[in-house]
Amino acid sequence: MKVFIVTGEASGDRLGAALVGGLKQSIPDILIQGVAGPEMKALGVPSLFEMSELSVMGISEIFPKYLHLKSRLYQTVQAILMLKPHVLVTIDSPDFCLRVARAVRAADPNIRTVHYVAPTVWAWRPTRARKMAKFIDHVLALFPFEPPYMEAEGMACDFVGHPISSLPEISAAELESFRSEYGIDPNKKSLLVLPGSRKSEISRLMPRFDKVLRHKAFADIQLIFPTLPHIHDLLVEKTSAIEQSKFIFSGNGKSQLNAARQRFVAYSCADAALAASGTVSLELAAVSTPMVIAYDMGLLSRLIIGAMLRVDSVTLVNLVSDTRDIPEFIGKRCKSQLIIPALEKVLRVPGLQAEAMSVTMNLLGRGCPGQGTRAADAILARL
Repeated sequence: MKVFIVTGEASGDRLGAALVGGLKQSIPDILIQGVAGPEMKALGVPSLFEMSELSVMGISEIFPKYLHLKSRLYQTVQAILMLKPHVLVTIDSPDFCLRVARAVRAADPNIRTVHYVAPTVWAWRPTRARKMAKFIDHVLALFPFEPPYMEAEGMACDFVGHPISSLPEISAAELESFRSEYGIDPNKKSLLVLPGSRKSEISRLMPRFDKVLRHKAFADIQLIFPTLPHIHDLLVEKTSAIEQSKFIFSGNGKSQLNAARQRFVAYSCADAALAASGTVSLELAAVSTPMVIAYDMGLLSRLIIGAMLRVDSVTLVNLVSDTRDIPEFIGKRCKSQLIIPALEKVLRVPGLQAEAMSVTMNLLGRGCPGQGTRAADAILARL
């Protein structure tokens, strides 16, 4: 059996790696190719080109790279048509992935198409599901309330849970080892700083985060920056003026843990987090680390997307738990003077978010079989 998987960012790479594991468990000699990140490549999936080339978000951010992205789109489609896989799986990154699926369907209708991560039609742009149905056969949903939106447009859809709900508990030994390796004092408070996984996000958010971190309320707090190799140097540059103790890491270092596990140990090590919007809120909830979410984008993207939003929160923990317990500062509210008091409160009273985080993990499948296995089974069952 042959499978081609396309993903364009770190969160999709993690989903892809879990899926690859599930597929190989069912079909050991399966052939998998695609556009992959480090986690998928670690499982033996060759990548057509570096996944980080696709890590662009926002309308104004895409314009300068349009011609390059278009050439990568053509290259990806041609590779798929040459392989003639039994199934094409596109993971998240809809601006690129859905264009790939549409072009493949037009060229070869016999290649089954699966899109992993249902579009958030319940949040904005509800017509996306109808458009997708013209070239997507099957959708894998991360949230239990999503299948009816896809099925209403004629696509098969399975809720497969979210991989974060299967995260093994962080042990005391792992925490001790992590603190020892990086010299983090367990007797001092620590704050995670997570300004995104894209260079454009870091360039936009770190100047605002920097103003927050310079406030006297956080002068004695240790700062932990778990990052990725392709943005490590930029983050070092953007944090060079911060005077607090800070720990920036993007790989294994001397740790016996793999990079993904080490990141979650870092999350668990901290007392709170200041993070960009996205999947990271679920990752923090999985280890019960309270958070403040802050995010902004280019003016054009902000105006267009803001006008389309159908929900009053973009934080996934708030949406899944149906609460608004996680403070968020999005768009024009992404200002240091608003973020500072919220972050102070989270550090002072961290338990305020505990119930919302627990409810979220239970609804996403905590205690159920592995998400990667469920995703693989759903794909194989409908072939």
